[in-house]
Amino acid sequence: MTKKVDRTLLIIVIVLTTLGFLIFSSASLGLLARDGARFSSVAFNQILFGIVGGGLSMFLMSQIYYRNLRKYAFYIFLFTSILVAAVFVPGLGFEHGGARRWLAIGGFTLQPSEFFKLGFIIYMATLLSGIHKQIDSLTKGLFPFTVPIAIATFLLLLQPDTDTFLLLGISALAMFIVAGGSWRMVGIMAVTGILLLLFLAFTRPYIMDRLTTFLNPSEDPQGKSYQIQQSLIAIGSGGLLGRGFGQSIQKFEYLPEPIGDSIFAVYSEEFGFLGNLLLISLLSFFTFRGYKIAARAKDMFAMLLVVGIITMIITQAFLNIAAMLAIAPLMGLTLPFVSHGGTALLSTLTAVGIVLNVSKYQKKI
Repeated sequence: MTKKVDRTLLIIVIVLTTLGFLIFSSASLGLLARDGARFSSVAFNQILFGIVGGGLSMFLMSQIYYRNLRKYAFYIFLFTSILVAAVFVPGLGFEHGGARRWLAIGGFTLQPSEFFKLGFIIYMATLLSGIHKQIDSLTKGLFPFTVPIAIATFLLLLQPDTDTFLLLGISALAMFIVAGGSWRMVGIMAVTGILLLLFLAFTRPYIMDRLTTFLNPSEDPQGKSYQIQQSLIAIGSGGLLGRGFGQSIQKFEYLPEPIGDSIFAVYSEEFGFLGNLLLISLLSFFTFRGYKIAARAKDMFAMLLVVGIITMIITQAFLNIAAMLAIAPLMGLTLPFVSHGGTALLSTLTAVGIVLNVSKYQKKI
């Protein structure tokens, strides 16, 4: 085994983060034109918490032996669960866009679900590595596995934050498969998840609107289909080579959330098909390298930890891109390494730091 981090993954992450900041900077020009005062605050948070804080956290986590996380997994999960629950405390949590997902502390805002995602993955890896030999047992395998999922479901759907719930569900399912879960159990859980999403669609109108918009993107172009229509216009306008850095037109007046979940459309307009090919290739290399580290991990906990982290990050990335291309329902998911969100980038780079630490102890094959 080696005691150096995987340099290939590290280089990919540095390139993704650098490219992401360039894309964010360009997309932010649209925000500057709309609201100059907010632009300075957004840029400050992205640099301080995302780039600087995230970079330091990634380095720190790459130095901490990953098995120490297993010792404190329950307490990490408990602490991040309390953070998520704190959004319902008057004076701490606040509502935006019909959802209560944010905390306001000392003049700064953060989205605790970003840290909860990582806490959930760490705890699930600890749990599954302990029960993987009895994973198909109803009482000793399946039931313990569903308890943290039930807690996450309650906390996230209460906000509501259906997108994060979906991400954690997919990540947990991937970890369950790697831990040796039978395909019969996987099928039952997948069907249960689909039924739950259908129930939510019929009980929460905004989810049904997303599904109907996905099935018929041309319906109500000035209403619920407006964002996807403007996204497709931006992507189509980019052509092969794009309009050029900073030259997006859609980000100034037409495209909602140009620095958030629509940032891929801004990037596509400015860098075109070849730019998209570069970004998607980088994300694909990140995925393959991450799973390779998981395959060479020296124990089950490390393998599950990396699988959970890589699955969570890459699923979010490709669901965001797919939504902007109208090949998946529109979601509120941002693009990892790229979109606005100091807390999100901090959490993502922290998670990458854990993967880098695991890579230091991988087996040579």
